[in-house]
Amino acid sequence: MSDIERAIEAVQGGGLVVIPTDTVYGLACAAESEEAARQLYAVKGRNATQPTALVAASVDALLECLPELRGGSEAAVSAVLPGPYTLVLPNPARRFRWLTGTRPDAIGVRVPLLAGPGKEVLQAVGAVVATSANLAGGADPCRVTDVPEAILVAVAAVVDGGELRGAPSTVIDLTGAEPTVLRSGAGDEAGAIERIRSALVN
Repeated sequence: MSDIERAIEAVQGGGLVVIPTDTVYGLACAAESEEAARQLYAVKGRNATQPTALVAASVDALLECLPELRGGSEAAVSAVLPGPYTLVLPNPARRFRWLTGTRPDAIGVRVPLLAGPGKEVLQAVGAVVATSANLAGGADPCRVTDVPEAILVAVAAVVDGGELRGAPSTVIDLTGAEPTVLRSGAGDEAGAIERIRSALVN
């Protein structure tokens, strides 16, 4: 069995995996499993009050997970995703409460622009919970060898996608009157905000 097949099987079975994204290596698990998400938080040492992104294989897969986005935030999402951005969107149905931290009415979403093994895994499972494969407060890993041993021994599979860019996604909050950058990262934040504004106007 290949590492890719092992990772797909692990996610589908409720386990944790390390996979490459379009920014850094991610620690991931099945999006629909609250138990797996709690395990992810524990392994990373992440406070349960912190939100974690829902990462989907495509915009269509994201809309399947969050159907309320259709006709609302869908245009803004499609304007910048797939790409190295995390968008914080309204979550009126309060879905995936185990990911939303102290803001159950908002959710962070990602659709990475992937190729290679990371794409194969994500396409097979549809959507995952994912955060940087580091310990809380640690450096973002751009190589598998950068992933802490404490994480490597806790996961069921590791997929090596080579060296990644090493900067995390740019986080943009779309829950207010204007798009707000919460974290500068790998994406062109000014260009992304311009595309979002244009999509919302049109």
